[in-house]
Amino acid sequence: MARTASEFFGGARRDRVPSMIALTSSLVISWLFAKSITNAANLGLAFGLVGGVAYAAYYLSFAVAGFVIYDMRTRGGFRSIHHFLSERFGRKAMILFSLLICFRLFNEVWSNTMVIGSYFGGVGEPAYYAAILVFTALTLAYSLKGGMSSSILTDVIQMVLFGVLITIILLALLPKVEYDIAPMLSSGEWTMAAGGNLLLVAILQSFSYPFHDPVMTDRGFLSDPKTTLKAFLWAAPIGFLCILLFSVVGIYGGIAGVQGQAPVEVAKLLGGPILLVMNFIMITSAASTLDSTFTSFSKLAVVDLGAGKGLARPQVQGEVKKQWATKPDGSRIFFSSPKEQGLLSAGRLAMITIVILGTIPVFLNPAILSATTVSGAMVAGLAPVFCLWRIKAPPLSFWLSVGFGLFCGFMLVSGLWPEWLTVSSGKYADLLGVTLVEVVGCFSLYLLGMQLQPSEP
Repeated sequence: MARTASEFFGGARRDRVPSMIALTSSLVISWLFAKSITNAANLGLAFGLVGGVAYAAYYLSFAVAGFVIYDMRTRGGFRSIHHFLSERFGRKAMILFSLLICFRLFNEVWSNTMVIGSYFGGVGEPAYYAAILVFTALTLAYSLKGGMSSSILTDVIQMVLFGVLITIILLALLPKVEYDIAPMLSSGEWTMAAGGNLLLVAILQSFSYPFHDPVMTDRGFLSDPKTTLKAFLWAAPIGFLCILLFSVVGIYGGIAGVQGQAPVEVAKLLGGPILLVMNFIMITSAASTLDSTFTSFSKLAVVDLGAGKGLARPQVQGEVKKQWATKPDGSRIFFSSPKEQGLLSAGRLAMITIVILGTIPVFLNPAILSATTVSGAMVAGLAPVFCLWRIKAPPLSFWLSVGFGLFCGFMLVSGLWPEWLTVSSGKYADLLGVTLVEVVGCFSLYLLGMQLQPSEP
């Protein structure tokens, strides 16, 4: 049970901030969403090894965010992403950014819980909805107790469990291919139309995508800067490998000729025990994402947006203020002011709020995998804001860049993107076209804003 703001919002346990191993585990498993590993397997099914590599390329985001956040903390002295935006571009820019990440967190709830429901029944069946509600309630229960400290602790356990489960699945696949992995390694075609365009999209979006994900960026301010940077740099190759290995499920499905959702169909081919293991791996990944989502929304609402204004910010520089006393028998008792207890209560109420709002779409049957693609296309304008953070730019630069990214994203989602701006061919040709236009346009407009509205020295 978290008793202090440092524990609930800062991830501390007693008087210690998260270690590098804990932070690395938390980063990796929090990004192994149930929907992301499902997507990795489906891309392996559709495009072979190319599809797995393309989706795994998104994990370049860890390295990009790690270097930028380290630089912002050590050179700029910024305490959080919201602190940076408020100082550089004003409160209105910070609020717009908060709305974008609220949309992201909202999508994470329903898109991950619907994956869990699909393992217990078809859409519309009582078992489908019952599984979603029970799973969400159980995850909320432990998140309410410990906040970020619970999230970090369970992430370490879930990362170990994920490693064991993916190993079991891969070992079950090897006899099916007679221990010959050559066909898997040569699967797919390295062409733009066969997944190469998605690979380019993933690399380009890695310079903007991570900054609208508070699950990742919040963890960039929990430990000291050097420990944090090491954790982010280790998370990049580990996450890449995990996604690539899980795409093997879909690659095997392509060889076996399955159709539909690759994880489910391949698990059925491998028998009941492996279907159960696949179920466990989805629950593990979805729970790790959900508890992080609840925690990030809680911090966003209470700490970043000021619901807890006037209360001490959780320590993040590698040293937590001791808020406990030692009794004569050697045991510890924790204490906090009534004001801080109010902060924790507000944080828990925020968690309940996002659960209720995020579960409503489950009953409206939206497309599970639409959330990531839509949000990725809309936040390209964040790339110059963070990658060029050392250059002091005016608020106009922020609005021009972010606004252009949102405009392009809406054009894509609404089906109005001009066909003549589509690059290459294949399923992700329009997404690559949008991304290239956004990269050039957002950086150009960001620099233009500096010319039109010079910053004060």
